[in-house]
Amino acid sequence: MTAFPPLKNDLLLRTARGEIVERPPVWVMRQAGRYLPEYHETKGNHDFFECCRSPEIASTLTLQPIERYGDLLDASIIFSDILVIPQAMGMTVEMVDQKGPHFPTPLRKPTGGQYKELLERDVDIAKELDYVYRAITLTRHKLNGRVPLYGFCGAPWTLFCYMVEGGGSKLFIQVKTWIFKYPDESKKMLDKIAKLCVEYLALQVKAGAQIIQVFDSWAAELSPSSFKDFSLPYLRYISKNLPERLKALEQEQVPMVVFAKGAWYALNDLCDSGYQVVGLDWLQDPADAIRVAKGRVVLQGNADPGVLYGGKKAITAVVEDMVSGFGGGKHGWIANLGHGITPFVNPDDLKFFFQEIRRLAANGDA
Repeated sequence: MTAFPPLKNDLLLRTARGEIVERPPVWVMRQAGRYLPEYHETKGNHDFFECCRSPEIASTLTLQPIERYGDLLDASIIFSDILVIPQAMGMTVEMVDQKGPHFPTPLRKPTGGQYKELLERDVDIAKELDYVYRAITLTRHKLNGRVPLYGFCGAPWTLFCYMVEGGGSKLFIQVKTWIFKYPDESKKMLDKIAKLCVEYLALQVKAGAQIIQVFDSWAAELSPSSFKDFSLPYLRYISKNLPERLKALEQEQVPMVVFAKGAWYALNDLCDSGYQVVGLDWLQDPADAIRVAKGRVVLQGNADPGVLYGGKKAITAVVEDMVSGFGGGKHGWIANLGHGITPFVNPDDLKFFFQEIRRLAANGDA
C-alpha cells in the first residue's frame, strides 16, 4: 500500500460522513478545466485524451485550481473523463473541438456482432486504465495532504447513452429505441458496464482516491418509471458492490457520491440508493431537497453554473439562497455548482463565488 502525506484538510470527508462541521466544504465539478488560462498552457497541442493518458499532465491539470484558489477549495478531482470506460471496452472515442465526444462506430443494434463482442469481452480494467491510477497516485503525492482527492466514473446509463448515440444528443433517438425496443439487451449491457464501474472505482481508491463520485449526466432523459428500470438498479449495484470489492482489496471504505442530473423526481430513491452523498443540480430547491432527504444523506450542490456569468451581485444572491436553503451549511452540505463549470467563466468570478460561500456560511446555523 502506497504511503501518502497526511491529510491536513479533512473538512469535506468529515462532512461526507455526516459530522457537524465548522463550515461547509466547497469545490466545483470540472474545476480543473478549460476556463483556466493555465489549462490551455499545459494542454498545448496535446489531444484531450492524450492529456488524460499522461499521469504527469493529468496531475498538473488537477492541481491547477488548488494552486490558484488555495485554501478556498476543500477538494480536488482527478482530471480524466467518464468515457475512458467505453474506451477500455474497446470502443474508439475522439474528442472533437467545438463538438465534444464522438464515437466513429457507435453501438447501433443488439443484433450485430459489435454488441456480442462488447458484452462478451473480458475487459482488463486494471491494465486498460492504468494511466488513471498512476495519475491519482502521483496527484496524491503532489497534493501533499492539502485537500482530499475525488475519483469518479460515469454512471452505466450515461455511458450507455454515449455508446449508443455516438456522442451527445438532443433527442436521444438511438438510446430510446434501445430501451423501449430492446429492454433486455439494454439491461445486459448496463449490467456489464456497472461491473466495470465497480472495479474501476475500487482501483481508483487503491491508487489513492479518498472519495468517489458517480456521474449520471443524462438521467434527465429518463421518465421516473424508466429511471427505475434503466438507471437506479445500476447505481445501486455500484453502491452495494464497491464496498465489498474494497474490502476484498483490503482498502479502507470511502464516501460515495451519486449525481443524477435532472432526476429531481428520484431524490427520495437516491437518498436510499446506498450513497452517503447525493448531488443536486440547480433545478432543485435546497430547502425542498432537505425536506425530502430527512437527514438520510449529505447533499452536494447546487448553484446554477450560469450565475458565474452574471457578476458579483448575482453570485452573492445565489449563494445567500443556497446557504439559507441548506440550513447554514454546518451539517449535511457540500457546496458546489449544480453541474460542471462552463467555458469562458472568468476565474476571478469563481473565486468570488468561493469567497461568498466562506463569508455567508461563516455565521450559518447548524
